[in-house]
Amino acid sequence: MDIRPIATDDDYKAALAEIKRLWAAEADSPQAQKLEVLAMLAQNYERRRAPLPKADPIEAIKFRMDQQGLSRKDLLPIFGTTARISEILSGKRPLTLEMVQKLHFRLGIPLDSLVVPERRRAKLPTTRRKHQGKRHRQHRAPDSMPFR
Repeated sequence: MDIRPIATDDDYKAALAEIKRLWAAEADSPQAQKLEVLAMLAQNYERRRAPLPKADPIEAIKFRMDQQGLSRKDLLPIFGTTARISEILSGKRPLTLEMVQKLHFRLGIPLDSLVVPERRRAKLPTTRRKHQGKRHRQHRAPDSMPFR
């Protein structure tokens, strides 16, 4: 098989067959180099065809906790209180910039896993204002007291 860009499903299948054949190649051999190049081409083709979705920030935090064997109490230095930890992990409270920074630097979670564009962010419950829709009167000084 000649090494060339993978453009079709047939090219991809042929590359996978060649990768399988070369899998046990000795390190630093021409076969191992060919294997590495084919693997990169196959990976590139896979990413173009079906890109992986970005991880949800909460899932990224839970995944890192699982990886490092952390409990919720281990997150206290990042979130401050157990109530806040619960609200964050249940999706009831959004992450703040400070929390994102701490999660990135202390736990090593990639920033692109923690920062979510507005369109992907889960809708959080909103509270209604008591006088929603009504205009509030502005406090004005009486006419007898002009400002200077």
